[in-house]
Amino acid sequence: MTSIAKVTEQTTAKLFKGNPSSVMAIRQVTPNIVTFSVPFSRFGLIKFGGRGTLARLNNGALAVFSPVALSPEVRAEVDKMGGHVSYIIAPDMEHHLYLGPWKAAFPNASVIAPDGLYQKRQKQGNEDIPVDYAFTRENKRELATTLPDDFRSTFDLEFFDGHPSREVVLLHRADKTLIEADLMFNLPSHEQYSKTDEDATSGLITKFFTMFTNTIGNMTGQQRFINYAMAKDKGSFAASSRIVAAWNFEKIIPCHGDVIEKDANDVFRKLFAWHIGKEKL
Repeated sequence: MTSIAKVTEQTTAKLFKGNPSSVMAIRQVTPNIVTFSVPFSRFGLIKFGGRGTLARLNNGALAVFSPVALSPEVRAEVDKMGGHVSYIIAPDMEHHLYLGPWKAAFPNASVIAPDGLYQKRQKQGNEDIPVDYAFTRENKRELATTLPDDFRSTFDLEFFDGHPSREVVLLHRADKTLIEADLMFNLPSHEQYSKTDEDATSGLITKFFTMFTNTIGNMTGQQRFINYAMAKDKGSFAASSRIVAAWNFEKIIPCHGDVIEKDANDVFRKLFAWHIGKEKL
């Protein structure tokens, strides 16, 4: 095993506890989308949960968003959906730990990520994987319209350069499903801990953080969290929020927390109301 592989293995082992084959919950959320939900504790204290999403494009190819461990069960799902992965999306500066194994398994897949991720991974000693489509604040409008036809015919894409993690957000138009990483949360992460013996709501720090990362009631806690912690550039963040709010989606698949199964656009508009501005909807 190379030193780079050892670094990757050690890093992921600290973050994701347990054998992926035994703790991963695999579910078909829509006709063209399968999720891979895993237990994940931020700083070893907050039960965030983690999730990778596999989506079928209109031409039958596949895109994986925030890839998780490529276990035998995950590979079986890929094969069941046709087996041809054309795109690997590392949606922000944090969700990239399994980029190497997926690129090794699907070397012809194009990598989509925010600009700067390649350099970050090099400094961390990760695998040398070029980013084919790197989004920046300056190029995001042009690049979103020049991605390959199969991608653009399936997804709408918005790059939140105003987010501290610089987030790529997708809409699978046919399945009316928004796919995102750290733009918003929906804790507790029940599904992601469903195959473990741990309670997704246990722990004082988890309970405290859930107050600011849920979509219950008026959502004031998460509205404040987004405004003060996540909207780094409020002007750009608001512009991106208005674009996403105008999309037609019924579900939201977050990387952290449970899937929002219905009325998801209403949830998004309520959660991001401070940035959308009712007069601009």
